[in-house]
Amino acid sequence: MTKLLIEPNPGNPRLTRAVTGIDQSGTAQDIRVVEERPLTIYLNSQEIVTAMTIGDYPEYLAVGYLRNQGMLLIDDVITGVDYEDDIETVVVRTERVTDYEDKLKKKTRTSGCAVGTVFGDMMEGLDAVNLPATEIRTSWLYSLAHQINTMPSLYLEAGAIHGSVLCHRDTPLVYMEDVGRHNAVDKIAGWMVMNDAKADDKIMYTTGRLTSEMVIKTALMGIPVLASRSGFTAWGVEIARQVGITLIGRMRGKRFICLSGEDRLIWDADLNKVADEPRKSSRK
Repeated sequence: MTKLLIEPNPGNPRLTRAVTGIDQSGTAQDIRVVEERPLTIYLNSQEIVTAMTIGDYPEYLAVGYLRNQGMLLIDDVITGVDYEDDIETVVVRTERVTDYEDKLKKKTRTSGCAVGTVFGDMMEGLDAVNLPATEIRTSWLYSLAHQINTMPSLYLEAGAIHGSVLCHRDTPLVYMEDVGRHNAVDKIAGWMVMNDAKADDKIMYTTGRLTSEMVIKTALMGIPVLASRSGFTAWGVEIARQVGITLIGRMRGKRFICLSGEDRLIWDADLNKVADEPRKSSRK
């Protein structure tokens, strides 16, 4: 397996806590549960939001959140990103003078786990998105799904968490986890901004639902392909078709569904070499 640039660190003691409970037979069980910590994000001197997060990569989360909110512009020069652990605060500083008082007055609670927040018009900036018609091979999808689903992760260690993975073809590059899938994607966005990473040849893989928020964030990041083991929302599909994202969900074993950009798929996988997963009842 290829070494990732950033990969999950399930052994980090700061990300989980040991607790004792009683199982179904009345036996005491020690398990590890995921931590949640508040992180307050400032842009220059203005407080923007306090997010609940597991606490890793706070600088990437802050920069990615501000970029995906349209508060950090593409041509902004970031002069500093300072994290203060004792007060759980990140301050992102730019050359441009910023003031988003009016934007902060309009707040939308999204459907993300741990409740995401979007300020201003959720659709703002989508009209300017011009995603490339990138071809994607089905062999890449199957390879990525196998690698990501079998990789050591905080999810396998403690559960109650989502993951998002930035990929190039059949190679996972950056794997972020958090209590909300929106946080995991924002961390990837921040990593891309701070490392000047190219977006138009990348794939975003997420373990969570393909909602409007996930599609919008992926589009604004300039990534043309979004894939998941999970399902879709109607608005997520509608926006994906509007902006031209290849949207692939319900990736389990040999099966997947593509609801946008299906003309870009190249069917090169040998399904005889792909392990299937047992079908589950739709009621589960």
